[in-house]
Amino acid sequence: MNKFSTLPLLWAIMALSLLSSCSGEKVLSVQSGDYVITVSALRTDAMRVQVTPQQSVNSLPLREFVYTEKLPKVKDVKLSSTADGCSIETPGMKAVYSFGAGTLSFYDERGNLLTEEIPGTRILEKTETQGVASLRVSQGFRSPDTEHIYGTGQFQDGYLDVRGLSRRLTQVNTQISIPFILSDRGYGLLWNSYGMTEFNPADSVVTLSEKVLSWNAGGMEVNATSTSGTVRERRMFSAFEGTLDIPQSGEYSLLLDVGQSMARRHSLKIDGEVVMDMSNIWLPPTASIKLILDKGPHKIEVEGVRGDTPTLWWRAVDESTTFRSDASTKLDYTVFAGGADQVIHSLRTLTGHIPGMPAWALGYIHCRERYDTQEELLSNATEFRRRGIPVDVIVQDWQWWGKNGWNAMCFDSEKYPAPGAMLDSLHGMDFRLMLSVWSKVDRNSDLGGRLAQRGCYIEGTDWMDFFSQKSADYYWENFRDSLVLPLGIDAWWFDATEPENDDLRGRMVQDGTVPGEFYRNIYPLAVNSRMSNGLRGMGLSPLILTRSAYIGSQKYGVATWSGDVGNSFETLRRQITGGLGMMACGQGWWTYDAGGFFRPGNQYEDEEYQERMIRWIQASVFLPLMRVHGYMSRTEPWNYPARTEELFLGSIALRHELLPYIEECAARVSDEDYTIMRPLIFDFPEDGEALSRKYEFMFGPKYLVCPVTEAGITEMTVYLPDNPGGWKRVTFGRGEIPEDTYVGGSYEEVPVDMEGIPVFERLQ
Repeated sequence: MNKFSTLPLLWAIMALSLLSSCSGEKVLSVQSGDYVITVSALRTDAMRVQVTPQQSVNSLPLREFVYTEKLPKVKDVKLSSTADGCSIETPGMKAVYSFGAGTLSFYDERGNLLTEEIPGTRILEKTETQGVASLRVSQGFRSPDTEHIYGTGQFQDGYLDVRGLSRRLTQVNTQISIPFILSDRGYGLLWNSYGMTEFNPADSVVTLSEKVLSWNAGGMEVNATSTSGTVRERRMFSAFEGTLDIPQSGEYSLLLDVGQSMARRHSLKIDGEVVMDMSNIWLPPTASIKLILDKGPHKIEVEGVRGDTPTLWWRAVDESTTFRSDASTKLDYTVFAGGADQVIHSLRTLTGHIPGMPAWALGYIHCRERYDTQEELLSNATEFRRRGIPVDVIVQDWQWWGKNGWNAMCFDSEKYPAPGAMLDSLHGMDFRLMLSVWSKVDRNSDLGGRLAQRGCYIEGTDWMDFFSQKSADYYWENFRDSLVLPLGIDAWWFDATEPENDDLRGRMVQDGTVPGEFYRNIYPLAVNSRMSNGLRGMGLSPLILTRSAYIGSQKYGVATWSGDVGNSFETLRRQITGGLGMMACGQGWWTYDAGGFFRPGNQYEDEEYQERMIRWIQASVFLPLMRVHGYMSRTEPWNYPARTEELFLGSIALRHELLPYIEECAARVSDEDYTIMRPLIFDFPEDGEALSRKYEFMFGPKYLVCPVTEAGITEMTVYLPDNPGGWKRVTFGRGEIPEDTYVGGSYEEVPVDMEGIPVFERLQ
């Protein structure tokens, strides 16, 4: 760890003068020990901080992936210095460096403190990453206990307000990690590191020992998806126990790491009480929780599956927010000043605005896992039209390549004998087709052989090296010539762009020149950029659905979804918080597998499941994109009993009815950097009760959406944010209900039926 020293005032004034005259723009620069701290104004409301060694750590050819926009130099930048410190100021914000504390503080245009570094928390520690010299960097920021913080992407832990929560930012199926936070104190903060990042790192650990489960002898067989298709797995279970010794009563954040690249179960008991219990075919390798613990020892029990080697990390929740990355060449972050909409506008201005979304993508997108033949897909499309169901996009999921090999970019000739004619038929029925493609290719396929010959693979995997320009270009050329030009496919589903199983870890990328750890979280951005730029370079405006993303992905017009999740009400709740976390990070287009991806085998008879499915679908009407999907499922409405079908169709019809409103909102996304699915911090930042609501959100400027996330209820409590004009219950063509107008700033008990979820119109 570097021990920082203070720069004499005279040196600071000379440095400011030299930088101003040499660079042509005013930059605050301070030397501290062996490092230089530089603060530059990227916009009047955004300042970037970079702390770099005076001598470069390494000469790796790292590329700039995020700040790719060419912007005019900021005018009216003022530099000043006193005996206590120095500062850089624009009309929109100010950063002040304290010589005594060695820290930076940030203020808005009115002089209100936004956030500040905590003395002694800046770390730049020399280390090695895959044998290459690197830095372990960390910075803590003051976070009072009244603060609300949102962001870091899409997680499955169920938290929307992440203040004090420990999260490990890695890209895996169902988890999208974005090192950006949005605060109700009027700022946003982007941590500029492409590698794995710890958010509020928990450094204390509980030693766990394995115990024998007497009932576990035979295990359990389950269906699971894999990169080679559907497989049967025998699940053996494991259990571990230990003691957590709490030094002081208070709130603590715990992070459970199962010790594998993906988890199947997150199960944690403390003193015999279940505090965490989630199971799914795919779960992230880590899960987090905050809870109040008394001083003293607590018995810990963790259950998992065979192969788990769990670790439980913990930390006291204090008045700090910390980022830490172990594979970096500098400490680098950007602070944005303003309310939520302003921060998102500034973020997108620096990292890329969102292009227009095709109007046909805004209706109902129908998907299932999967259509097995050309005839099956066309017959279902014909049935949609015969029944008059307003479907805009129909999706062909994976394995359409069949015997040709994984993602070989040619249809199985036996099952899809005439893909061009299939597209013509779909277009003749006014359908658009979305096709599932991957950034991995079977090495044994014809295409795989050509890719391998040109060195396009990340060594030891089947994934393309999209950090290599020549590899990305050759993949694109084959994609273009095999699928885009000859067929006229309308939309693309780039699956598993994390990449799956965290396969950059420990590998070399960019033609073997860069350790994958440095780029570990931005593989999806590299894929998004090459494929989107290729399509748009052809004059196309495609819908691109992808399973992972990063800051900057939004400029490529991509939409994300929440991956291969389960179907429970608890899972639904976690998708809502995950989606709102994505919106708080500036991403514009998001959805989920309405009904859940993994579904019960008796879904067509199971009334309890069908109730859940309908609630998922009803909430999806008010997502940026509406899409139904399901594993080993026939998801068409007519496959369910009449009452379920009726409710399903009602949701599709409502989405169609709302299209003019949704199109207006979508235009604002591309024209004004607007956000459609809005955490309540966007519209009600002064309403503390609104900020605590996890599952309610605004859908555009007009509608407050209150998803139903419990079974069998006939009424539910909603919070109507403080709005001078009040609120009106909207029933969308079903007639008004008694006393359907309400004052703002109040909790209300409202009736609930199966016809829809509570939605309220914001009155002016």
